[in-house]
Amino acid sequence: MTTLTATSTDTPPAAPSRPAYRVTGRRVLASEWAKLWSLRSTWITLGLGLLFLIAFGLIASSRYKSGIGSGHMDRDFARSTAVSLSLFGTNFAQLALGVLGVLVTAGEYSTGMIRSTLAAVPRRLPVLWSKAAVFGLVALAIGTLGVFVAFLFGSRIVSGTPAAMDFSHAGVVRSLLGAGLYLGLVGVIGTALGALLRSVAGGISVLVATLMLIPGLVSLLPNSWRDDISPYLPSNAGESIFALTRDATSLAPGVGLLVFLGWTALALAGAAFRLLRSDV
Repeated sequence: MTTLTATSTDTPPAAPSRPAYRVTGRRVLASEWAKLWSLRSTWITLGLGLLFLIAFGLIASSRYKSGIGSGHMDRDFARSTAVSLSLFGTNFAQLALGVLGVLVTAGEYSTGMIRSTLAAVPRRLPVLWSKAAVFGLVALAIGTLGVFVAFLFGSRIVSGTPAAMDFSHAGVVRSLLGAGLYLGLVGVIGTALGALLRSVAGGISVLVATLMLIPGLVSLLPNSWRDDISPYLPSNAGESIFALTRDATSLAPGVGLLVFLGWTALALAGAAFRLLRSDV
């Protein structure tokens, strides 16, 4: 009997192919969005910023109404409008949003997480642009929501007084939108400072000095110097964006926006230069 033995050639099973992931702008944005909302400090600080806008706006409106009723009006409030009263909390909210912007970038340097981030996105600059864009839009949304809510209720408080205004008055909507835009850009500047200085304490210090201390120091200069320098400082140029009226020493809203955008671009350019030139 002849036995036929068939030989078969066994081929090893093909290894499962892994999907090839590409680093795209959309994925970098999604990554930064997820990292932003994974931090407890994000929710707390954004909540504080919103609280400052609404609470201080309502407190200022209530104080104005009580001053009108009692006949003892402070000189600081005598020429107030519903818009200026509602935006009273902007100076406090800008600190909250600016500080959180610093934490968004400098926080990764302090924890060392920036190494993992840049290992995943080797080109580096998309990380900076994505962080600035994501947090800037979030700060813009929070700021715009806060100022509109503050004006909605504040205008009802001062109804029937010389400060009374509503959304139909000329310049009101433009002023409120300008305040939201200003707060969004402050958040971007905070993000840039955090990436530039790579220190939470250093970034916050420079932010506070830029927005609050330097204008006070400039006010000590001679009048001829002060009038030429003061309108172009970041905080003063930013305030002119949402000012309902202007005087001879302040910038027009459009010019103020351009100046503040220039300061924002300068901060981002400095952060980008260091990110490209320095190791993490």
